[in-house]
Amino acid sequence: MMLKMLPFKLLLVAVVLCFFEGDAKFGESGARRRRCLNGTPPRRLKKRDRRVLSPEAPGGGEAMCRGLYPRLSCCSRSEAQGLPHPEAKVLSVTNNTECAKLLEEIKCAHCSPHAQNLFHSPEKGETPEKELMLPYLCKDYCKEFYYTCRGHIPGFLQTTADEFCYYYARKDGGVCFPDFPRKQVRGPASNSLDHMEEYDKEEEISRKHKHNCFCIQEVVSGLRQPVGAVHCGDGSHRLFVLEKEGYVKIFTPEGDILKEPFLDIHKLVQSGIKGGDERGLLSLAFHPNYKKNGKLYVSYTTNQERWAIGPHDHILRVVEYTVSRKNPHQVDMRTARVFLEVAELHRKHLGGQLLFGPDGFLYIFLGDGMITLDDMEEMDGLSDFTGSVLRLDVNTDLCNVPYSIPRSNPHFNSTNQPPEIFAHGLHNPGRCAVDRHPTDVNVNLTILCSDSNGKNRSSARILQIIKGKDYESEPSLLEFKPFSSGSLVGGFVYRGCQSERLYGSYVFGDRNGNFLTLQQSPATKQWQEKPLCLGNTGSCRGFFSGPVLGFGEDELGEIYILSSSKSMTQPHSGKLYKIVDPKRPLVPEECKRTAQPAQILTSECSRHCRNGHCTPTGKCCCNQGWEGEFCRTAKCDPACRHGGVCVRPNKCLCKKGYLGPQCEQVDRNIRRVTRAGILDQILDMTSYLLDLTSYIV
Repeated sequence: MMLKMLPFKLLLVAVVLCFFEGDAKFGESGARRRRCLNGTPPRRLKKRDRRVLSPEAPGGGEAMCRGLYPRLSCCSRSEAQGLPHPEAKVLSVTNNTECAKLLEEIKCAHCSPHAQNLFHSPEKGETPEKELMLPYLCKDYCKEFYYTCRGHIPGFLQTTADEFCYYYARKDGGVCFPDFPRKQVRGPASNSLDHMEEYDKEEEISRKHKHNCFCIQEVVSGLRQPVGAVHCGDGSHRLFVLEKEGYVKIFTPEGDILKEPFLDIHKLVQSGIKGGDERGLLSLAFHPNYKKNGKLYVSYTTNQERWAIGPHDHILRVVEYTVSRKNPHQVDMRTARVFLEVAELHRKHLGGQLLFGPDGFLYIFLGDGMITLDDMEEMDGLSDFTGSVLRLDVNTDLCNVPYSIPRSNPHFNSTNQPPEIFAHGLHNPGRCAVDRHPTDVNVNLTILCSDSNGKNRSSARILQIIKGKDYESEPSLLEFKPFSSGSLVGGFVYRGCQSERLYGSYVFGDRNGNFLTLQQSPATKQWQEKPLCLGNTGSCRGFFSGPVLGFGEDELGEIYILSSSKSMTQPHSGKLYKIVDPKRPLVPEECKRTAQPAQILTSECSRHCRNGHCTPTGKCCCNQGWEGEFCRTAKCDPACRHGGVCVRPNKCLCKKGYLGPQCEQVDRNIRRVTRAGILDQILDMTSYLLDLTSYIV
C-alpha cells in the first residue's frame, strides 16, 4: 500500500516545490507581490489579534498599526511600533497636530504587507539594504505631507514640493503609501487603494488605469515660450502658434513651421521674463468669417503709451488686423486698428484672452490685475473693466467706432455699469474655452474658464460663464486646491474625431503637468471631474517634459499642450504636443479631411478699397481726405479751381498756366497766345492727362 502511494506523494512534493519556486520567482519580478522588508511573506494575524480599530483613532503606536493592517502584517505584536530607523526620533519632533497624524501613519509603513515594494523599487534595481527614509508616497498624499509638515520637522523638507515628491512619490505605477482604506483628502492619488478594502482590487484598478491612459505626440520643438495655438477655420488646417515675445508662427498640415512669421509685433510687445510675469503676447482670435474678410484680433501688453492718465505700469491693448491681400500667410501691418486699451498697475492677473462665441460676438476676459482698494482710488476713471468678461459686436458698418454693444448685454441700458460687461467677478482667468457643441440643448452658450479663488488665493476654480453673473459670490463648477504650487491653466472642450473616449470633455491642468477633465452628464447635467492619465510607456512613445504654458486646438477639434523649459539658457526649448488615443488609429478613416490651400482675399471690398479699411461686414471706410464707395476720390477743401483735379487730399493737379494749392494763381512766366492752334491745345491736354494718370496710378 505504501509503495502504491509513493508516486502520488512524490508528485505532490514536486507540485509544492514548483509552487514555492514559482512564487519566489514571481516575488522577485512582480512589483506588487506582498513581501516584508526581509523578503518573507506577511503574517496573517489571528482572530484574537484582529481588533477592529479605526486608523484615525487616537493612541498611535501598536494600536494604530494593527488598525491599519488588521489582517496581514509584517509586524508582530511587539514590533507594531513601526519605523525602526534612527530617523524615527527626528520625524517625531513636531508641534503640529495634523503633521503628527501623518507621521504616525507613515511610521506604520514597515508593517505593511507591501513593505518591500514601498521602500525600494525592483524596477530600479534597488536592494533592500538601500532603503528610503520614507516609503514611496502616493502623488497627492506626498503633496499633502509636504505642505502639512513643512516647517514643523527640523532639518527636513528643506526643498520645494516638486523636488521632494520627485524623490519620494511613486512614479512607476507600483504600490504607494498609504496602501490601506483611508479617507480621501486631495484627490484620487491620495490613497493607493482608492477606498478599496481588498488588495487585489487595487491591482485591477491600476491595470485598468494604465490601459485607459492617453498618449502625447511631440509635433513641434524649438519654439520660444509658446503660450497658445489656434486655428483660423478657413479649411487650410493651419495651426497658429503664439510666442510670448510677440510672434505668431504657422504650423502647416505637412508638419512644418513657416520661416516667415504670420505676425511680428515683438517691437510693440512688452514681455516679462521673470516667473509669474504675465506680460507679453496674450491671445489671438480669428473672426468667424475670416475666410472672406481676413480679420483677426490680438491682445498684448505694451509700454507705448498713446495716453497717460494716472499711474500705470503698462497697457493691455486689443488690436484688429487684416491679412495681406497678396500673401495669405502674413498679416498686413498697415491695417492695425486699436480696439481697446486697459491700464494695468501690476504684472499678474492680467487675463486678456479673446474668443468668439457661437453667437458671433467677441468675448474679452480681463483679470483683476491684483488691484487693491488703494489702487482703485488712484486708478479712478481709468478703467471699469477690471475682473470682467466683455462682449462686443465687431460686425458693425459704423466707421467711427470699432464695435457696437449687443442689445442682449445685461447692462445695455444701465447707467451704473459699462454696457460692454457680460459678467464680472473674475480674479485671474487663465484660459477660457467655448463649447461649440454643448450637450445641454437649453444652453446656447457654454464658456468654461480657469480662475483663482478670490476668498482663498491658494485654491483654484473652474467657472461656467453665464450672462450677468457676479463670480465673487456665484458658486463655481469645480473648486479645489491645486496639486502643486503651479497655477491652473485652462484648456479646451474636446470635439475632435480621433478619440471617442475624450469627446465632450473639458481638458485642463496646472503649470506642473497635472491634467484633469470635466465632463457633463447628459442625464443629470452635472459636471464630473476625472484625472487625465498621459502614459509614457507601452504603446505611448512620447514623453512630456517642462511646465505647461497653455493648450491649443486645431481645426479638427484635436487638443494640444504647449510647454517650455524654465531655464533662461534654453530660450528655444518650447514644444507642442498632441493628445492622442492609443486605442484608435492616429488618423482614423472617418476623421480624414482634405486640407484646402490658403486663399488670398477675394471679397469686393478687399479688392477695391484702397484708401481706407474694410469693416468685417465688407464696407469700405475711407481715411481722412478720401470719399466714394471704395475711397478712390480725394477731397480738396477748398475745391480746385480753373479746371484743376484733386488727386490727393488737399492736393490739386493744375492745368498748364495755373499755380497754387487750389490752382487759383495764373502762371505769369508762360507766354499766352490768344488764338492757339488746335494742335497746341491737343498737346496741352495730352500732357495734362498724362500727369493726371501718373498721380492716380
